[in-house]
Amino acid sequence: MVSGPAAAKSALPHPLPGAVGLSHLSAYDWEAADGVCGGSPHLHLVCTEAYVVTGGRGAVQTLSPDGYRDIPLEAGSVAWFTPGTVHRMVQGGDLRITVLMQNSGLPEAGDAVFTFPPEVLADPDRYAAAATLPPGTGPETAAAARRRRDLAVEGYLGLRESLVAGDNGPYADFQRAAARLVRAKVPAWRELWRAGALATAERTGAQLDALEDDAPGYLGEATAYEAAPTRLGGFGMCGRRDEYALPGTTLPYQGEQG
Repeated sequence: MVSGPAAAKSALPHPLPGAVGLSHLSAYDWEAADGVCGGSPHLHLVCTEAYVVTGGRGAVQTLSPDGYRDIPLEAGSVAWFTPGTVHRMVQGGDLRITVLMQNSGLPEAGDAVFTFPPEVLADPDRYAAAATLPPGTGPETAAAARRRRDLAVEGYLGLRESLVAGDNGPYADFQRAAARLVRAKVPAWRELWRAGALATAERTGAQLDALEDDAPGYLGEATAYEAAPTRLGGFGMCGRRDEYALPGTTLPYQGEQG
């Protein structure tokens, strides 16, 4: 039974298809302790992330229960990682990507957790202090973003070494620590999910019902939208980040953690 077009609308005015998040990244060219230039390793707890490479070259290093991988990236390639996969973007030369993020709004609300050393992960206040950047895009923020990246790489290299040696214990411990850090945020995430990805899927169901009932009145609301990036060169986890201030698309990161 169809209750009318209003029932099919999302609480968000005009999300992108599937209520995905959208941003653009230029990978950091800062050299880390292992001589590799790139971003801050991290995982997402409930969101799958996709890299669509638009220029340059590089790689994404991943840690997951099936081991360590180094996935080459070049223009036209796509790579994606499911929740719990640690990923680190590696710069190989002017690497630029478009990021598509499941469950838009959740990553910005803290779904991502950095691979900081265990003693930092065990203390929520210490973790928050290490993860949060000053506002803006100036030298102070850049220096803080680099320190954050270096701390994440420090923890990541230990996880990778153990995983390559066949010991999944530290990686599993990190996943559990990450889950504990975000547990209190789950109710707020649930509301974002209901208003975004879930509402989008339910709207499709209502539209299918309407078509089956020969009542396609919702088509009378057809329209088009356009947008341009509204923040350029922010300091994201993987690199300099251009984002869109669209409801349900890419919300500003809380505490400049992006």
